[in-house]
Amino acid sequence: MTHPRRALVVVDVQKEYFEGVLAIQAPERDRTLSQVLAALDTAAEADLPVVVVQHELPEGAPVFAVGSRSWSLHPEVERRLDPSWLRATKDKASVFAGTDVAAWLGERDVDTVTIVGYMTNNCDLATAVGAEELGLTAEVLSDATGAIHLANEAGEVSAEQLHATLMVLLHSNLAAVATTGDWAAAVAAGEALPVSDLGTSATRGRAVFGG
Repeated sequence: MTHPRRALVVVDVQKEYFEGVLAIQAPERDRTLSQVLAALDTAAEADLPVVVVQHELPEGAPVFAVGSRSWSLHPEVERRLDPSWLRATKDKASVFAGTDVAAWLGERDVDTVTIVGYMTNNCDLATAVGAEELGLTAEVLSDATGAIHLANEAGEVSAEQLHATLMVLLHSNLAAVATTGDWAAAVAAGEALPVSDLGTSATRGRAVFGG
């Protein structure tokens, strides 16, 4: 595919990820926000369709309760909202689950979704998987997404390690991973981002680690 028909999908850039228990820890949250905004600027310049999604739970929920500060979009995204964009709410990880996002993209002949926002380890990953199920090509902008530290009965992992690992995982089979700057250049050129595949990634992995 040499001329992708892209849409930018802005996932859950909400106050919870800047102030709450789910505050992004790596890459640094304000730096990732600046790249989300840069991606929005690129989308505007290229006249790309834009989808802005908010996670929404019922009143009284500990996070993302509808109407709460946790649920609110970051003001830098809020002030850029455009009437031509699709606004969507969701209560599951993928932006496609139980929403009209896929139908809206289909009406615009979109074949490639560029994913920015939060979190790498939940909604971004699920959205890339959901895109594959719909026959859409996924792109993930590594510096416009972010992760959190996790610890549970299965073990523990830092946000830095988690984000880096998931970027490699996504690029191995589920998405083209790139920086916002490299993506902007591809948009301007009307070109697809370079991708890998599982076999190539496995071969290169053996060369690095053996086995």
